[in-house]
Amino acid sequence: MLKIFLASVALLCASPIARSDGYDVFVPIAKYIGQGDADKLSAWFADNLEISIMSTTNDSSKNQAKQILKSFFSNYTPRSFEISHTASRSNSKYALGYLTAGGEVFMVTIFVSNSKNEFKIQQLKIDRIR
Repeated sequence: MLKIFLASVALLCASPIARSDGYDVFVPIAKYIGQGDADKLSAWFADNLEISIMSTTNDSSKNQAKQILKSFFSNYTPRSFEISHTASRSNSKYALGYLTAGGEVFMVTIFVSNSKNEFKIQQLKIDRIR
């Protein structure tokens, strides 16, 4: 019984559920961007989201956005990702970070919103800065 309880707690801690205990939704998101893991990152996508890669913007389904990111990560293998700024307002948050990938540096902007007690990525923007 204790094993089932501990497994349940572990699953809750790993899921993209909004928490009021100071949980930072951007920690796992930043981890997956830094790893170039589009599959795990897509678990945080809303069903439909806006994804913009180097000025090419698409309103995409979750699966389309995952494929777009897989293509980006295959062309620009991530070496590091660091969030430099976060802010929040009511049910939304955003983060600004820098991705070093494929020998270049990109500015990444992530907007998430809280719907049905879950944070989901509504917009992801990646722009080359050098």
